[in-house]
Amino acid sequence: MRRICLVTVLVALGSPLAAQRAENDSSLLSVDRIFASPEFRGGTFGPLAWLNDGVGYTTLERPANGKPGRDIVRYDAESGFRTTLVAASHLIPPGDSTPLDIEDYSWSPDGRKVLVFTNSQQVWRTNTRGDYWVLDLSGWTLKKLGGNGPASTLMFAKFSPDGGRVGWVRYGENNLYVEDLASGKITQLTSDGSHTTINGTFDWVYEEELGLQDGWRWNPDGKSIAYWQLDASGVRDFLLYNVTDSLYAFTTPVQYPKAGQTNSASRVGVVSAAGGETRWMKVPGDPRNNYIARMEWAHAGKGSTSKELILQHLNRLQDTLQVMLADAQTGQVQTLFTERDSAWVEQFDELRFVNGGKDLLWLSERDGWSHIYLVPRAGGTPHVLTSGEFDVLDVLRVDTLSTSLYYIASPDNPTQRYLYRVNYAKPELAPQRVSPASEPGTHSYNISPSGRFAVHTYSRFGVPPVVTVVSLPDHRVLRTLVDNSALKGKVGGLHLGASEFRQVDIGSGIKLNGWFIKPPNFDSTSHYPVLFFVYGGPGSQTVTDAWGGQNYLWYQMLAQRGYIVASVDNRGTGARGRAWRKIIYRQMGVIETRDQAAAARAVGRLPFVDSTRIGIWGWSYGGFMSLNVITQAPDVYRMAIAVAPVTHWKYYDTIYTERYNGLPQDNAAGYDKGSPLTYAKNLKGRLLIVHGSGDDNVHFQNTEAMVNALVAANRPFSLMVYPNRTHSISGGSTRQHLYTLLTRFVEENLPANTSGGRAAMP
Repeated sequence: MRRICLVTVLVALGSPLAAQRAENDSSLLSVDRIFASPEFRGGTFGPLAWLNDGVGYTTLERPANGKPGRDIVRYDAESGFRTTLVAASHLIPPGDSTPLDIEDYSWSPDGRKVLVFTNSQQVWRTNTRGDYWVLDLSGWTLKKLGGNGPASTLMFAKFSPDGGRVGWVRYGENNLYVEDLASGKITQLTSDGSHTTINGTFDWVYEEELGLQDGWRWNPDGKSIAYWQLDASGVRDFLLYNVTDSLYAFTTPVQYPKAGQTNSASRVGVVSAAGGETRWMKVPGDPRNNYIARMEWAHAGKGSTSKELILQHLNRLQDTLQVMLADAQTGQVQTLFTERDSAWVEQFDELRFVNGGKDLLWLSERDGWSHIYLVPRAGGTPHVLTSGEFDVLDVLRVDTLSTSLYYIASPDNPTQRYLYRVNYAKPELAPQRVSPASEPGTHSYNISPSGRFAVHTYSRFGVPPVVTVVSLPDHRVLRTLVDNSALKGKVGGLHLGASEFRQVDIGSGIKLNGWFIKPPNFDSTSHYPVLFFVYGGPGSQTVTDAWGGQNYLWYQMLAQRGYIVASVDNRGTGARGRAWRKIIYRQMGVIETRDQAAAARAVGRLPFVDSTRIGIWGWSYGGFMSLNVITQAPDVYRMAIAVAPVTHWKYYDTIYTERYNGLPQDNAAGYDKGSPLTYAKNLKGRLLIVHGSGDDNVHFQNTEAMVNALVAANRPFSLMVYPNRTHSISGGSTRQHLYTLLTRFVEENLPANTSGGRAAMP
């Protein structure tokens, strides 16, 4: 039926017949079973904290007596011997009757005190401010930190190396403090903090795109502190408009530098832990147009004084990274080496001196693949520790006792993940695979400080994870923490469609990795609709051999209703080398769109696929991609769903956008060429756009711009706005409502059952 309205605001929900069948048959899935019940919730463990000795870990458990709170319990990694270190009853504040709700915790270096984080509230994207309490195990005294300051205003509290003090940042005023635990004396280290002068923490874009939240570091001797300071004056606020939480609308300002606009200036200083003047590091260049992406004390041994800081300094275009050594006493800075790329470079979290300080560990793509190098401190040619046509995907642990470096890679299959070990002191020795060859799939690890043990998580596509404690490097399983047997039983009782990984040949020698889920009663002589899931952003992957959680179950639900569900990773995504990943530079949305459309055409030629019934959906970058493919390849896609989409990169933040697309002032054509706003007039298929009006990441502004472009082109579409929901579009029953909406749109606009063969395109 032809639609006569330009915009359909979707409020009607449901697929009552299918939902009723699912209620009566436990082998069939429904949105309510997946998103509104705990039926398919997996097992959990933790939070886990390795102890400094590297042979034991602690976690939280409910008291055996059934009383409120959680005990902090120690386990010996080798034997599993259990000891209750802190009973919940010891965490009851004076004058209260209920133990603290532990959200996070950390131990003092000597293990005699525990720092508890509770009563947290959100700052930017995560809950990083709250209340901190210290429990002294020697006398079971519990003390709240921060003096008489307001509740939930302490951030990033950390014990001093001697365990006698705790440093923290005060939210709101953005100043650093040190509190003496014995005397209760609080020393203010900075006094210039304000809304725009940010000490010891970061603004929105540094947190989101550089992964920086905690902005200060104790010197190993405990006598001084190094910290970042941001000057956010000149960074414009983006106003989030709230019309439902009060009778009169109000705005919430978020410091958010959009592409090409003014950034915060950053610098690093060192201040005495007893107070005094800050000595600023003399880093060259305009601090507003460069980033100090990482900063750590150069390791000088436990308890000894470190006199130097290691800085990773990025220019604004992020194509040049200088590793610098700063003298903490004079502020003088020297560049140890420089990493350059014609596209972009990124910081490395495990940068450190090894081999007695003679070499630096570094991750580089200089040979076309991401590999680990030893860079001589005195200069000279870097020596590669790993080599081959594969990417090192993560470095997990540097064990200085055994001179081992543990890293994640998958040389034979980029959809999988395995643990490897290389000896950095003997680079002539070949790396060794640590993950068992008998367990194909995805392996992740939380390795102990000693490097002798790890918490190991293993899963496969469609197979829930198992969490074990293993010894290293022999990978001997010591015990199982989470077996997920109940979840596996539930999944095993479902009528599931077969899944497979395959490559999609799109021509010119380009083969895209993909996964496919077919209907349970697949008939190769039938013609099925295909719904693609896309993300497609730089360095990402949706095609991984790992448990997919709720989304996997939703895809299986759609397969039960007659759909093939698929996902392919276009060029620009991760784990396939530099050339593959960086081909998108200065043209985000161009190559990716061509690849996705070419893959859909190739899949549409399969004998069991109805090429007139191909749809796509995605979220965030995936929403951007969904809009691009349905407007740039309107002959391919019957329908598309774009959730929280970017619609033009000028609306997104500086660090992410400029890393991949350059500055808009220098690349206006590239920005426009990759924008779905440019192609709105081409829309022919059925389109649903979904956005949360409170999205502080991809602003609702993006969707409003797309609405304007579609209205100007007189193209029909559907729109759903979730008031004040953030980028995750969650909270309460929101996800249940969202996926019910998505399901209905798919079923109405990409019908699984058609009479008379292939359906005509809209």
